[in-house]
Amino acid sequence: MDILHLLFLAIIQGLTEFLPVSSSAHLILPAQIFGWADQGPLLDLMAHLGSLGAVMLYFRKETGQMVSGGFDLLAFGNAARQTGANAKLALNIIIATPPVLILGFAMSVTGADEAVRSPLIIALAFIVFGIILWLADIYGEKVKTINVMSWKGAAMIGLAQMIALIPGTSRSGITMTAARAMGYTRPEAARFSMLMAIPVILVGGAYALLKLIIDGGGSASLSDGLIMIALSFIAAYFAIAIFMKLIAHISFLPFMIYRVIFGAGLLWWVMQGGAG
Repeated sequence: MDILHLLFLAIIQGLTEFLPVSSSAHLILPAQIFGWADQGPLLDLMAHLGSLGAVMLYFRKETGQMVSGGFDLLAFGNAARQTGANAKLALNIIIATPPVLILGFAMSVTGADEAVRSPLIIALAFIVFGIILWLADIYGEKVKTINVMSWKGAAMIGLAQMIALIPGTSRSGITMTAARAMGYTRPEAARFSMLMAIPVILVGGAYALLKLIIDGGGSASLSDGLIMIALSFIAAYFAIAIFMKLIAHISFLPFMIYRVIFGAGLLWWVMQGGAG
């Protein structure tokens, strides 16, 4: 694969995976606009691994707590461990994850995932959910931390995550929107959203691995894949670190403005004869 194409895919995937701007849209659109071939399952897998490594390294403390909490949940007869903070975090992640995986599988089987990949849908989702993110951010008291999140709250954010299967919505964006609407601070909403990404990326990586085994790696080589994983990791870690530092001091307004401008530009392109 051409090195510039590889570089573009890796950096865009890494930078946008955890920001509320929709990584799927940023990867779908260039291929449709420029007529690029699909990057293949090998690069999909490597991109997933790079992003997964970045989020787990940055949130290494929380990742350890989730793993420890998983074991605590299995400590039958030990109520203190089963109701502890680590167990509660693990349980909330477990509760929030299945809805998007179930719907994603159903859409893949029925072909609905391909039906929603049009630039028109992406443009509308960019604008609408960008505005909703901003509205959820500015209205209401925002004082909660994820330590007080109930299983019902986790379930609501998990249901909201299903909407992210519409390209242009943004998985991180819609989950942060739900958390902000429920009263969580920006850093806490972002933290829970990114922790939710770990099991989703694990499943996505497993799916890419299955495709790789069944279909082969396509036109990509192993060296392409290694470059992808390294660049995706660096870009994702950089994006997470900067975002988490900024979000404690700024609102989601810049992301809303970017989404509206991006969506409006895409709508203009569609109306000028681009794919609809």
